[in-house]
Amino acid sequence: MSEALPVVHVIDDDASFLVALARLLKASGYTVQTHASAADFLAELGDGAGCVVTDLRMPGMDGLDLQQALKRGANVLPVVFLTGEGDIPSTVQAMRQGAEDFLTKRAPKEDLLAAVDRAIARNARSRAESARLHALRARFAALTRRELGVLRHVVTGRLNKQIAADLGISERTVKLHRTAITTKLQAHSVAELTRLAQASGLFEGTPSDLP
Repeated sequence: MSEALPVVHVIDDDASFLVALARLLKASGYTVQTHASAADFLAELGDGAGCVVTDLRMPGMDGLDLQQALKRGANVLPVVFLTGEGDIPSTVQAMRQGAEDFLTKRAPKEDLLAAVDRAIARNARSRAESARLHALRARFAALTRRELGVLRHVVTGRLNKQIAADLGISERTVKLHRTAITTKLQAHSVAELTRLAQASGLFEGTPSDLP
């Protein structure tokens, strides 16, 4: 089943502006959901694709607080800020925290639509990378602890004889483990094993004496 279309989540406490902006985005071909507050949006947020277009100044949780909350959550949607009265410190903070754009509500609609397009494309890339990493780590999860130990030595350039001595096993056993590793990881060379191990981040921060 294909993934649902990305949703543009529009958040603003100004009901009339919220309706007008949603109408503009829908007329431009986007799927839109509106939210009267950042808290309402977070309460309803699932794991779907898309982006957020939010007002900066809102009662309760403002746009910058929302941006921080999203970064702490499981679904980090890109954020486009819209504000009636922007200020340089807020703009700088938002952009440093990864906002896709920071526009005034009087900005040309072309600027807004371009920012939304970039945000959706950025989210698509992020989700594709997450899916790729998840699939890769699933392959590594099929390895036994001993196979992981052998793999750690393989990717550091150790020879079979050296690995056998390091782990206290026979060279034949090392070869059997290496065959199992390459089969499970669908890799055909030490270089490819090394690339996959680095991409998975599996050995980052793990003890160097993993058996």
